[in-house]
Amino acid sequence: MGLTDRLAAAQRARSEGVDAPQEKSPAVAPSTGAPKAARTSTRDPFEDVKRAVHAQLVASLGPKLYDVHMTQSELESNVRLALQGAVAATDVVMSGADRTRITQEISDDILGYGPLEPLLRDGDLSEVMVNAYDSIYVERGGKLVKTGTSFSDEAHLRRTIDKIVGKIGRRVDEASPMVDARLPDGSRVNAIIPPLALDGSKLTIRKFSEDPYTVQDLINFGSLTPMSASLLEACVKGRLNILVSGGTGAGKTTTLNVLSSFIPDDERIVTIEDAAELRLGQDHVLRLESRPPNIEGKGAVLIRDLVKNSLRMRPDRIVVGEIRDAAALDMLQAMNTGHDGSISTLHANTPRDALARLETMVLMAGMDLPVRAIREQVSSAVDLIIQQTRLKDGSRRITAITEIVGMEGDIITTQDVFLFDYSAGMNDQGKFQGELVSTGLRPRFLERLSDHGVHVDPAVFATHGGFR
Repeated sequence: MGLTDRLAAAQRARSEGVDAPQEKSPAVAPSTGAPKAARTSTRDPFEDVKRAVHAQLVASLGPKLYDVHMTQSELESNVRLALQGAVAATDVVMSGADRTRITQEISDDILGYGPLEPLLRDGDLSEVMVNAYDSIYVERGGKLVKTGTSFSDEAHLRRTIDKIVGKIGRRVDEASPMVDARLPDGSRVNAIIPPLALDGSKLTIRKFSEDPYTVQDLINFGSLTPMSASLLEACVKGRLNILVSGGTGAGKTTTLNVLSSFIPDDERIVTIEDAAELRLGQDHVLRLESRPPNIEGKGAVLIRDLVKNSLRMRPDRIVVGEIRDAAALDMLQAMNTGHDGSISTLHANTPRDALARLETMVLMAGMDLPVRAIREQVSSAVDLIIQQTRLKDGSRRITAITEIVGMEGDIITTQDVFLFDYSAGMNDQGKFQGELVSTGLRPRFLERLSDHGVHVDPAVFATHGGFR
């Protein structure tokens, strides 16, 4: 019996309500029995058809799939034409809707990232999380939701991961089982595979919108107020050194993008990232990306190396995607040696925690520096810390804008210029009603801004029922 006959027989059996024979599996503990049953019951009835058509399509197109002289549109046209013929040639009875769905899924698999394609095209999703080949979650409106899509098996998921990381010259295998990558649109990708991932490969994609968020978007979302936004714009144009602090997924990179949009067009900007995801609208932008070691463990280029190199590139501004190691020392040195207006992010829960973590990362450089010397470097280099927080309702808000004032003894002194008003409480839908409000304190850097020809309206610092 040929493949087509077997598929037709299986389809008839399913339509008559007869279960296909199952292979015996080893005895398993009761706790793992439920997932097994779930996997069997949610299996696509046309999975065998998709596998057969996919294999036939790859065999028929062959080298055309990798022809560098063929444009993307020509490749898509050839694939879809061959795909329609292959699906039409099957003898398996299926509805028009099923035929269309199968054609789209196989097309996504060959031309894109398989079952992830519909999720990546959905503009309402901010994150896609693959926990296992048959368990995919998304973040919608700040909440996690399980999808009904899945990969065929672990091998299918691994092929998709390899396709993603291979396009930017990265690799992931047993020798190097973790990788950070990016999609062509700038979306951030992290993959980790066995033996580090015990239950199968994991894939996490932090999506970015097709159109980068603007400051007006952040105001509409409630992350900023018009007053606080005008202050941040003045701080960037006035060449203050700014750190954006926050937890994972709090929106630090989005805020960094918005801050960078305030940089004047006539300045030379160097961006440094692990996986290039910043999208600046200025003309004079030089993008640098770190590089992991090769299969021999050599050739790595760290963020710290790129920060050092950027100083030789005559930058007006240095924008570092994230400081997470000894690169903090080089970034502070750059801020203290004439490269004012630099911007970066780091992970921390509060502005005070950000200063402590910055101090710790400087110590990671291996320099035997006294703590007071490090703190003096930090206090003289960093002017402003913007604290980003992901609140319980799933919204991402800026909860503090804090000025670094200076040193008192061995302690770095700060003052909060804007704080999030938690006292406003939550509405009936569980959404926070507070906003970023002025504390009434006038920052000391206003004179520096004035020296650069940047003036801030005093009304920005007026209190309106918030902090007094």
